[in-house]
Amino acid sequence: MKCICATLSLAACLAISAYADGAKDEGFASLTDGKTLNGWHISAKSGHSGTSKHKSGGRWVIEDGAIIGSQDIPGNGGILLTDDEYGDFEVALEMNNDFGPDSGLFLRSTEDGKCYQAMIDYHSGGNVMGIYGEGLGGKPHLRNYQFKDRPESIEVLEEVGGVKTPTPFPLTVEKWPNFWKHGQWNELRARVVGNPPHITTWINGVKIMEWTETEKRLPDKGRIGVQVHGGGDFTKQFVRYRNVRVKPIKN
Repeated sequence: MKCICATLSLAACLAISAYADGAKDEGFASLTDGKTLNGWHISAKSGHSGTSKHKSGGRWVIEDGAIIGSQDIPGNGGILLTDDEYGDFEVALEMNNDFGPDSGLFLRSTEDGKCYQAMIDYHSGGNVMGIYGEGLGGKPHLRNYQFKDRPESIEVLEEVGGVKTPTPFPLTVEKWPNFWKHGQWNELRARVVGNPPHITTWINGVKIMEWTETEKRLPDKGRIGVQVHGGGDFTKQFVRYRNVRVKPIKN
């Protein structure tokens, strides 16, 4: 491995190590056809969809084979959910969001957006692939780094709200800009098994967070979703996801 790493980029070396542990594409099925939102539906039942006078669930379209999401009017977001429900599974997608909108990858989501969220808070003070209890009182709220004023600049965190992070951040601040490619497609993955669930997340093949819940707070099955957060004005900034795929896990 030392000889290989001497000739490859940091990201490539880390990916080789991670995928050698089994994070491969065998057994995955696509959740998008690249042309329509067939198999998905927009939900305006979460708290991100504004007032009762405007409950559209945001704007979701397909462009160049990717799911594109934004607020349709200032402050009005929503979630895009799979029609099917999943129990134990691993989900992977590629993400190329603008730096500013708050999004997320929803795991075992209810129709009104209660879920374990693999965070895609791609903005100053946010992070990608921490774990958050959406609609569950913010429990858990786990992250081991956060963005500063631009996506190439991060701060490593050892605890959040007095709670020590369960997974130390695997990169250094100096190596992050060579690993994370803003304006390009980065791969995100999350795996959820059991109930109470054991959840693991990855960025570009590198494990970011691993955590086990201590109580059962959601049903055994739920939908996979992506989010456009409510609040502010993000009608001209967009979240972009493509190559969304899932692998059921049989125990």
